[in-house]
Amino acid sequence: MRNIRLEICYDGTRYKGWQRLSGVENTIQGKLEQVLTRILGEEIEISGSGRTDAGAHAVGQVANFHCESELSCDEILLQLRRYLPEDIGIHSCQEAQPRFHARLNCRTKTYRYRVWNSEKPCVFQRRYVYVMPAKLDVLKMQEAAALFVGKHDFSAFCANKKMKKSTVRCIEQAKVIQNGDEIVFEFTGDGFLYNMVRIMVGTLLEVGLNKRSADGIPVLFGKQREEAGYLVPAQGLCLMEVTY
Repeated sequence: MRNIRLEICYDGTRYKGWQRLSGVENTIQGKLEQVLTRILGEEIEISGSGRTDAGAHAVGQVANFHCESELSCDEILLQLRRYLPEDIGIHSCQEAQPRFHARLNCRTKTYRYRVWNSEKPCVFQRRYVYVMPAKLDVLKMQEAAALFVGKHDFSAFCANKKMKKSTVRCIEQAKVIQNGDEIVFEFTGDGFLYNMVRIMVGTLLEVGLNKRSADGIPVLFGKQREEAGYLVPAQGLCLMEVTY
């Protein structure tokens, strides 16, 4: 049994997220499995490094699957690029070690969230940014973001109220960068809870709008979801990199 590793990018605008769902055809995982099953002539189940939200994007998603097919990785890559829709791309297709698992072996993930902070229209990037015309205090958001770094209980930043597993995660990096009219939020950590990045960004935006204080971030650790900021839209979110 072969173990194949894929590096994937996608525009998630028209998809219901990564995870295959019963009765829902339009997911990234579902589309990949459908095409791989067709190419390889056997039922394929693919595992991703994580589940991106409906409408969110990826530049560096990693996934793996097992198969009996003798098709070379180059041929699988060629066929995937031929049959996948234009908004799902495959960077690479390689043989992996037998025990490699895209999710279980993941060490860190890096997510980026883009905010268009201007009253000027953002026509060509509108699918990939969250438009917020109101003036934001970037310095305060940078101060607040730094307080996310470390090992904390992020229960207040999880939208899954039925979460039974640990909500403790370790954030290695939290940046807020201004590039002209665009503000980029970037987080690297050992894992992220459901909607965690989007709630962290919403909380930081409230700091930037002077609706909450920067030094109030640590108070939120271990608290209820209602204590943290609002959930920003998915289109500004992109999975940038996964490390092993």
